[in-house]
Amino acid sequence: MPITSPLSDITLRTAQRRSPNASMHPATATASVRVRRAETSDLDDLVMLEDQTFDSDRMSRSQYRRHLDSDSALVLVASANHRNFLGTAVVFFRKGSRVARLYSLASKPETRGKGVGAALLEAVEAVARQRRCYAVRLEVRDDNATAVRLYERHGYRHIGQYAHYYQDGTHAWRYEKLLA
Repeated sequence: MPITSPLSDITLRTAQRRSPNASMHPATATASVRVRRAETSDLDDLVMLEDQTFDSDRMSRSQYRRHLDSDSALVLVASANHRNFLGTAVVFFRKGSRVARLYSLASKPETRGKGVGAALLEAVEAVARQRRCYAVRLEVRDDNATAVRLYERHGYRHIGQYAHYYQDGTHAWRYEKLLA
Protein backbone atom coordinates (compact mmCIF):
# COMPACT_ATOMS: atom_id res chain seq x y z
CA MET A 1 0.00 0.00 0.00
CA PRO A 2 1.60 3.30 -1.01
CA ILE A 3 1.84 6.03 1.56
CA THR A 4 -0.54 8.76 0.54
CA SER A 5 -0.37 12.49 1.08
CA PRO A 6 -1.95 12.47 4.58
CA LEU A 7 1.24 10.80 5.88
CA SER A 8 3.39 13.44 4.21
CA ASP A 9 1.24 16.23 5.64
CA ILE A 10 1.44 14.83 9.18
CA THR A 11 5.16 14.21 8.90
CA LEU A 12 5.91 17.69 7.68
CA ARG A 13 3.86 19.25 10.48
CA THR A 14 5.71 17.07 12.98
CA ALA A 15 9.05 18.10 11.58
CA GLN A 16 8.25 21.78 11.96
CA ARG A 17 6.37 21.81 15.28
CA ARG A 18 8.12 23.31 18.30
CA SER A 19 7.47 22.65 21.95
CA PRO A 20 5.41 25.41 23.63
CA ASN A 21 8.10 25.71 26.31
CA ALA A 22 11.28 25.55 24.25
CA SER A 23 13.49 26.24 27.25
CA MET A 24 12.34 23.05 29.00
CA HIS A 25 11.86 20.74 26.02
CA PRO A 26 13.77 20.40 22.77
CA ALA A 27 12.01 20.86 19.47
CA THR A 28 9.82 17.94 18.50
CA ALA A 29 11.99 17.36 15.45
CA THR A 30 14.65 19.08 13.47
CA ALA A 31 13.29 21.05 10.54
CA SER A 32 14.92 18.74 8.00
CA VAL A 33 13.45 15.41 9.22
CA ARG A 34 11.30 13.65 6.62
CA VAL A 35 9.58 10.29 6.93
CA ARG A 36 8.95 8.16 3.86
CA ARG A 37 8.30 4.56 2.94
CA ALA A 38 11.54 2.59 2.64
CA GLU A 39 12.53 1.31 -0.77
CA THR A 40 14.51 -1.75 -1.83
CA SER A 41 17.47 0.54 -2.54
CA ASP A 42 17.50 1.39 1.20
CA LEU A 43 18.28 -2.19 2.23
CA ASP A 44 22.00 -1.68 2.96
CA ASP A 45 21.28 1.41 5.07
CA LEU A 46 18.47 -0.32 6.96
CA VAL A 47 20.70 -3.27 7.88
CA MET A 48 23.57 -0.97 8.87
CA LEU A 49 21.29 1.10 11.15
CA GLU A 50 19.89 -2.10 12.67
CA ASP A 51 23.40 -3.38 13.42
CA GLN A 52 24.49 -0.02 14.89
CA THR A 53 21.39 0.29 17.07
CA PHE A 54 20.72 -3.14 18.56
CA ASP A 55 23.04 -5.56 20.36
CA SER A 56 20.62 -8.49 19.91
CA ASP A 57 17.20 -9.29 18.46
CA ARG A 58 18.27 -7.74 15.16
CA MET A 59 16.33 -8.04 11.94
CA SER A 60 18.32 -9.69 9.17
CA ARG A 61 18.75 -8.53 5.60
CA SER A 62 16.31 -11.22 4.43
CA GLN A 63 13.71 -10.12 7.01
CA TYR A 64 13.98 -6.50 5.85
CA ARG A 65 13.72 -7.62 2.23
CA ARG A 66 10.57 -9.61 3.04
CA HIS A 67 9.03 -6.67 4.96
CA LEU A 68 9.78 -4.25 2.12
CA ASP A 69 7.78 -6.46 -0.26
CA SER A 70 4.94 -7.29 2.15
CA ASP A 71 1.37 -6.02 2.17
CA SER A 72 1.17 -6.68 5.90
CA ALA A 73 4.34 -4.79 6.88
CA LEU A 74 5.51 -1.25 6.34
CA VAL A 75 9.07 -0.01 6.76
CA LEU A 76 9.45 3.75 7.27
CA VAL A 77 12.64 5.78 7.15
CA ALA A 78 13.35 9.14 8.78
CA SER A 79 16.05 11.06 6.98
CA ALA A 80 17.59 14.49 6.72
CA ASN A 81 17.71 14.00 2.97
CA HIS A 82 16.96 10.99 0.82
CA ARG A 83 20.19 9.19 1.75
CA ASN A 84 21.02 10.46 5.26
CA PHE A 85 19.22 7.97 7.52
CA LEU A 86 18.30 9.16 10.99
CA GLY A 87 15.93 6.38 12.03
CA THR A 88 13.49 3.71 10.96
CA ALA A 89 10.23 2.09 12.05
CA VAL A 90 8.69 -1.24 11.12
CA VAL A 91 4.96 -1.71 11.63
CA PHE A 92 2.86 -4.82 11.05
CA PHE A 93 -0.78 -5.05 10.03
CA ARG A 94 -2.46 -8.45 10.51
CA LYS A 95 -5.29 -9.34 8.16
CA GLY A 96 -8.64 -9.07 9.92
CA SER A 97 -7.18 -7.08 12.83
CA ARG A 98 -7.70 -3.39 13.48
CA VAL A 99 -4.61 -3.19 15.72
CA ALA A 100 -1.27 -2.16 14.23
CA ARG A 101 1.89 -3.50 15.84
CA LEU A 102 4.96 -1.30 16.01
CA TYR A 103 7.63 -3.98 15.73
CA SER A 104 10.74 -1.83 15.71
CA LEU A 105 11.73 1.80 16.18
CA ALA A 106 15.38 2.76 15.86
CA SER A 107 17.30 6.01 15.59
CA LYS A 108 20.97 6.84 15.39
CA PRO A 109 22.42 7.68 18.82
CA GLU A 110 23.38 11.21 17.75
CA THR A 111 19.77 11.98 16.76
CA ARG A 112 18.10 10.85 19.98
CA GLY A 113 16.15 13.57 21.74
CA LYS A 114 15.81 15.56 18.51
CA GLY A 115 12.37 14.35 17.46
CA VAL A 116 13.24 11.55 15.08
CA GLY A 117 11.38 8.97 17.18
CA ALA A 118 8.41 11.33 17.55
CA ALA A 119 8.24 11.88 13.78
CA LEU A 120 8.35 8.13 13.16
CA LEU A 121 5.66 7.46 15.80
CA GLU A 122 3.34 10.04 14.27
CA ALA A 123 3.88 8.58 10.80
CA VAL A 124 3.15 5.05 12.10
CA GLU A 125 -0.05 6.31 13.72
CA ALA A 126 -1.09 8.12 10.53
CA VAL A 127 -0.67 4.97 8.45
CA ALA A 128 -2.53 2.93 11.08
CA ARG A 129 -5.43 5.39 10.88
CA GLN A 130 -5.39 5.16 7.07
CA ARG A 131 -5.73 1.40 7.42
CA ARG A 132 -8.63 1.94 9.83
CA CYS A 133 -6.81 0.62 12.89
CA TYR A 134 -8.15 1.70 16.27
CA ALA A 135 -4.88 1.13 18.17
CA VAL A 136 -1.11 0.72 17.92
CA ARG A 137 0.59 -1.78 20.22
CA LEU A 138 4.26 -2.43 20.88
CA GLU A 139 6.75 -4.18 23.11
CA VAL A 140 9.73 -2.41 24.66
CA ARG A 141 12.59 -3.66 26.83
CA ASP A 142 11.77 -2.95 30.46
CA ASP A 143 15.29 -1.55 30.90
CA ASN A 144 14.99 0.95 28.02
CA ALA A 145 13.94 4.03 30.01
CA THR A 146 14.51 6.39 27.06
CA ALA A 147 12.11 4.50 24.80
CA VAL A 148 9.55 4.10 27.60
CA ARG A 149 9.59 7.89 28.17
CA LEU A 150 9.13 8.51 24.43
CA TYR A 151 6.12 6.20 24.21
CA GLU A 152 4.50 7.53 27.39
CA ARG A 153 5.00 11.15 26.27
CA HIS A 154 3.12 10.26 23.09
CA GLY A 155 0.12 8.76 24.83
CA TYR A 156 1.02 5.07 24.97
CA ARG A 157 -0.08 3.30 28.15
CA HIS A 158 1.39 0.23 29.81
CA ILE A 159 -0.95 -2.76 29.32
CA GLY A 160 1.13 -5.79 30.26
CA GLN A 161 4.45 -7.61 30.34
CA TYR A 162 6.15 -10.58 28.66
CA ALA A 163 8.70 -12.38 30.84
CA HIS A 164 12.07 -13.19 29.24
CA TYR A 165 10.90 -11.81 25.89
CA TYR A 166 14.26 -10.83 24.40
CA GLN A 167 17.18 -13.08 23.43
CA ASP A 168 19.19 -12.00 26.48
CA GLY A 169 16.28 -12.79 28.85
CA THR A 170 15.17 -9.20 29.41
CA HIS A 171 11.46 -8.71 30.01
CA ALA A 172 9.27 -6.67 27.67
CA TRP A 173 6.58 -4.20 28.63
CA ARG A 174 3.56 -4.00 26.37
CA TYR A 175 2.18 -0.60 25.45
CA GLU A 176 -0.89 0.55 23.55
CA LYS A 177 -2.20 3.79 22.15
CA LEU A 178 -5.83 4.16 21.13
CA LEU A 179 -6.18 6.20 17.96
CA ALA A 180 -8.83 8.88 17.67
